[in-house]
Amino acid sequence: MSNVDTLEVAPTATATGLKPIRRAILSVTDKTGIAEFARALHKAGVELISTGGTAKLLRDSGIRVQDISELTGFPEMLDGRVKTLHPKVHGGILHVRENSAHREAVAEHGIPAIDMVVVNLYAFEKTAARPGVGFHELIENIDIGGPSMLRSAAKNFEDVAVITSPSDYAGIVEELTSAGGLSDATRWALAKKAFATTAAYDSAIASALESIPKPGSAAAASNFPQTLRLNFSKLNDLRYGENPHQSAAVYSDGSQLGIANARQLQGKELSYNNLVDLDAAWELCREFDEPMCAIIKHTNPCGAATGSGVLTAYKRALEADPVSAFGGVIGINREIDEAAAEEIAKLFVEAIAAPGYSEGALRRFASKKNLRILEVKAAQTNTVLKQVSGGMLLQDADRRPLASSDLKVVTERKPTQDEMAALLFAWKVCKHVKSNAIVYARNGQTVGVGAGQMSRVDSCKLGASKAVLPLSGTVAASDAFFPFPDGVEEIARAGATAVIQPGGSVRDEEVINAANRLGLAMVFTGVRHFRH
Repeated sequence: MSNVDTLEVAPTATATGLKPIRRAILSVTDKTGIAEFARALHKAGVELISTGGTAKLLRDSGIRVQDISELTGFPEMLDGRVKTLHPKVHGGILHVRENSAHREAVAEHGIPAIDMVVVNLYAFEKTAARPGVGFHELIENIDIGGPSMLRSAAKNFEDVAVITSPSDYAGIVEELTSAGGLSDATRWALAKKAFATTAAYDSAIASALESIPKPGSAAAASNFPQTLRLNFSKLNDLRYGENPHQSAAVYSDGSQLGIANARQLQGKELSYNNLVDLDAAWELCREFDEPMCAIIKHTNPCGAATGSGVLTAYKRALEADPVSAFGGVIGINREIDEAAAEEIAKLFVEAIAAPGYSEGALRRFASKKNLRILEVKAAQTNTVLKQVSGGMLLQDADRRPLASSDLKVVTERKPTQDEMAALLFAWKVCKHVKSNAIVYARNGQTVGVGAGQMSRVDSCKLGASKAVLPLSGTVAASDAFFPFPDGVEEIARAGATAVIQPGGSVRDEEVINAANRLGLAMVFTGVRHFRH
């Protein structure tokens, strides 16, 4: 999947309102393709004006360019804070060409017309996202001149073209070359994109600074902003949403991380449901340091397992529920090699998410042309959003790991070393199962999963009924406390020997007594993992 928002421009010379481009100002932070673009503009007879590092790069590339200080008659100053904030810049951009009073004013003051503004902004969001970034560094990365030029050019779009993204360069050059200018439709599309860019930029600044207390203040930073500002760029439309009668699209946070920004290496177009399930698979497998495979159906794991390598982890995950795995999606936390790909290719799978694939694996998957293959870069999601009618809910992501101090054995029998390892594995998986959630597991492998039942005891029964492998000797994890002893009685009846759960019920003593009577080991965590 690409995260480039490409502008569609009008390509023909018959477009209405064609305006020539005689002079352009270029000042970019992201210098991708700028030399090639500037060279094409120069070849088209466009006079180039530039600033600082952009001007140096263009000169080093052999492109003739005028410094901004030559235009303004004033040097760049204050460490570059003041360079484009000048009447000769904004007057050249903002004057209306068909307004005689405007023309007289700029002529009187010797202000040449600027017909194109090529600007992208300081990478404020990347700076703000960097751990430990200092307050003053954050402030210095707030662009002032750039947004001002973008707004000026976008406001005067009838006369000026404003370009904010390297993804637009090729289309602009094509239209200039074929038509000799840019159409009304193109300039209007560019202006809307520029206003969206400055709006997102200002919103990112406001959101980042809102959570920071005033320097020198003893006040603590707020966990959540007073105003929730959301800025996502559309990557593409989806065929439909959860169902064919629902429209849908996928948006990016611009981080280039996570499922939304994954690189699709092959396969059919991704669907809404694919993306939701892939995210569930990816988040579950990332819980583990060792090789891990999660097979997901409808956001719940039907099989999950660790192994000595990817092949072993996949085989064990599939073994847990091979029937439900058909048509599912797979998440794996290691590069997939050819041997694992050979085995995975035997099953009908909708999509796979992994951090990488060997050349042999990609060759093997290539024979399954519809199989969607995603290469994903890990993202640390710190908050979770959920829409409700009339508003949004915002919460911290469920990142609470278990510490050894959290674990409290509450039964007469302590879990064995093998049981404790299995309990901790089941606990991590249970966190990713819809409530009410029960997971039966053994030796780093799920055996039965009970998800989404209205009664916890029904989840215990469902998880046992789903088991393909023997349940005898398994352990069980519960995402929340048992309100009655019947849940642990059902787990013992299924053949499990140990239980891990948060505890905290008013009937904890009854539940513990039942576990003791049944010979179960039980561990309390004090942590709940509801997943709605």
